[in-house]
Amino acid sequence: MNTVLADSPTSPMPTLLATFTGTDRPGLTARIFGALGERPVDVLDIEQVTARGKLVLAAVLDVTGDDGSVRAQLSDVAATLGLTVEFNSGHGDPAEPVERAHVTVLGAPLRPPAVAAITQRVAAAGANIDRIMRLASYPVTSIEFEVSGADPQELKAELAAAALDAGVDVAVQPSGLIRRAKRLVVMDVDSTLIQGEVVEMLAARAGVLEEVAKVTEAAMRGELDFGESLRARVGLLAGLPESALEDVRADVQLTAGARTLVRTLKRLGYRCGIVSGGFSRITDALAADLGLDFAAANTLEIVDGRLTGRLVGPILDRAGKAEALRHFAAEAGVPLSQTIAVGDGANDLDMIAAAGLGVAFNAKPVVRDAADTAVNVPYLDAVLYLLGISRADVEAADAADGYVTPSPPLPR
Repeated sequence: MNTVLADSPTSPMPTLLATFTGTDRPGLTARIFGALGERPVDVLDIEQVTARGKLVLAAVLDVTGDDGSVRAQLSDVAATLGLTVEFNSGHGDPAEPVERAHVTVLGAPLRPPAVAAITQRVAAAGANIDRIMRLASYPVTSIEFEVSGADPQELKAELAAAALDAGVDVAVQPSGLIRRAKRLVVMDVDSTLIQGEVVEMLAARAGVLEEVAKVTEAAMRGELDFGESLRARVGLLAGLPESALEDVRADVQLTAGARTLVRTLKRLGYRCGIVSGGFSRITDALAADLGLDFAAANTLEIVDGRLTGRLVGPILDRAGKAEALRHFAAEAGVPLSQTIAVGDGANDLDMIAAAGLGVAFNAKPVVRDAADTAVNVPYLDAVLYLLGISRADVEAADAADGYVTPSPPLPR
């Protein structure tokens, strides 16, 4: 008969979880751990959360021998500090590997039934919510859940239907270095980085908006591919003066949050680019204005100061956008797994599929279904929350750089 000694490496170590709750104030954590003095105790894990002046501090301790004296010592210091302490005994190292995921929820507004639906699905998947934190309270509410014990891909499938029913956006990403390491963001332009479609703005100036719209609708019905539809629409612009391009550029409106997104990403060392089925005269100006690293688009032919109705060079279509993403990544020295692609239309599907994280932004249903996650609020900087970047971090960086941050809306 083999006997396993109590201190054998194969036996899970006994641990003590001490959880303190009460009113927060400076110095509590130092007083709690200082009370243990020279006792034979190892700290295995600490988590602390404060919310509106209330503290929850949990410590997992490896206690050599009887833990009774440690409990008594911590109970005394808790009473002195006006805190409540609860003890739970257990076994094992809390740092043992376990599959983890980040679940980011976006709502405008975020209602209790939506939170209930999401968390119920997490529980039904056999996962546990280890930590919850708020990333933003305006102009959307964003809450991040750190979840353990579930496969991220399976969890994503579980939460997709719940998010749709609840009218919120949910992103599920594996925890770890992959999530933190994304270093290139490439965005579509029309209806993503900017509001509206440039070809329609040009068509309005040429007096052919209705005809262009009909071609666009035919393409959406699948009667024309992107290349055919683009050639047909550009053909309708023949004779338009070159100055119309500058007029349209002056009228282009960035999507809300676009400058904040780019400014924040650049501070963090990200490379940023745009890729468009539109026109380089517009995208090049946008890239210069925003300080983007990369830009790719189609080129209109101009002769004697007027559009000829033709394009110069190969058309940047669905496959071309994905190839542009690969080219930008190679030039930046970033693997595709560390790229993010953001778009709204079928022309963005290959790019979204190729990226490490594909984001559908106020997109068509086919794009939402294919993307890793969808953002359906009208603020492009909501993409930051998918990366775990909080609104408070953005505003603190803006303040340090002298940017004026808009005041939050009054409570409803």
